[in-house]
Amino acid sequence: MEQQKMKIETAASWQPELVLTPELIDSFIAHLKEKNYIQGTVNRYEQDLRQFYADLPEDKCVHRDTLSRYREKLLANGYAPRTVNLRISVANSLFRYLGLKEYQLDNQLRPKNENLPEISRTEYLRLLRTARALGRESEYLLIKLFASTGITIQEVPKVTVEAVEAGRIETLVSNNKQIVRLPHCLQAELLGYAARSGIYHGPVFLSRGGKAMSRMNITQKIHRLCAVSGVPEEKGNPRCLKKLYQTTRAAIEANFNLLVEQAMERQLEVEQAEVGWEEGAEHALHPARTKLRLRRGSRTKPAALSSGREQF
Repeated sequence: MEQQKMKIETAASWQPELVLTPELIDSFIAHLKEKNYIQGTVNRYEQDLRQFYADLPEDKCVHRDTLSRYREKLLANGYAPRTVNLRISVANSLFRYLGLKEYQLDNQLRPKNENLPEISRTEYLRLLRTARALGRESEYLLIKLFASTGITIQEVPKVTVEAVEAGRIETLVSNNKQIVRLPHCLQAELLGYAARSGIYHGPVFLSRGGKAMSRMNITQKIHRLCAVSGVPEEKGNPRCLKKLYQTTRAAIEANFNLLVEQAMERQLEVEQAEVGWEEGAEHALHPARTKLRLRRGSRTKPAALSSGREQF
C-alpha cells in the first residue's frame, strides 16, 4: 500500500490532474480501518466518497477546482451547509492520504440554520392553495410532506408506494433508524396521486424520465410556486418547511404538557378530598396559614405581657 501511495505521489507531481479510481477509494477505506476508526465513521466516509466519485465527469479526472465546483453543486441540490462541509471534509481526507494537499478545499461554509427565515403557517397555507389552484399536485404534496412530517429533502426517495401504504417512512439520523409516521390525510393524498400517475411501486415522486426526483428539481419547483403565491423565495425550501413542522410540534407539545399538569392537579384534588390527612384540608388552607402566623407572632407576646405586669 505504501508503494502504491508513493507511485500516486510521483504521478501527481508530473500530472496536472488525478484520475480517481474505486481502487484508490478502497485503499483509503482500508487505511481508516487499520487506524481503528469506528465502523459508523468508516461507513459514512465510504458512502460520501462513492457519491463524490459518481458525481465526477466520465473521465473521473480530479482538478484543483474540483472540490469548489462539487461544493457549489451540493448547495444547488439543496444540501445544508453542515452536510456540504462534511462531504468536503471527507474528500479532503482522501486527498491528504494521497499526498495531494493542493487539491483540498480548506475554507468551510458557515451554517445558516441560526438565520434560517421563518415561514408562517399563513404563508404555508398560501403555498398549498396556490398549488391546488394551479393544479400542481406534486408541488402541493411535497410542501405538505416537509411541513407535516419534518423529513429532509434527501429522504424524499424513501417515500415509496410501499412506505406510504404502510403509513410510515424509515429514516436514518446519525446512523440511527427512526420511523416517521404519515398523517392519514397525507397518506390518502399520496396514494391517490400515485394511482393517478400510474406509479404502483418505488418512489412516489418521479421526474419526467421516470427517475427519482432530484433535490435541485424539488427546490426549483417550490421556488417557482413561491413566485406565483407571493411567498419570499428564501422561505420556500424544505429546511424552512421542516423548521415550521418543528416549531408547530413544539407549541402543541407545550400546550399538551400544560393540559397534563392541569389534569394531574385535578386528579390530586379529588384524591385529597377522599383520603386527605385532614377532612376539608383544601378549604382550610388559608385559615391554617393564618393560625400559623398567629402562633409565630405569639412567641413575642409573653415578654410584652410580663413587662406589662411589672408596670401594674
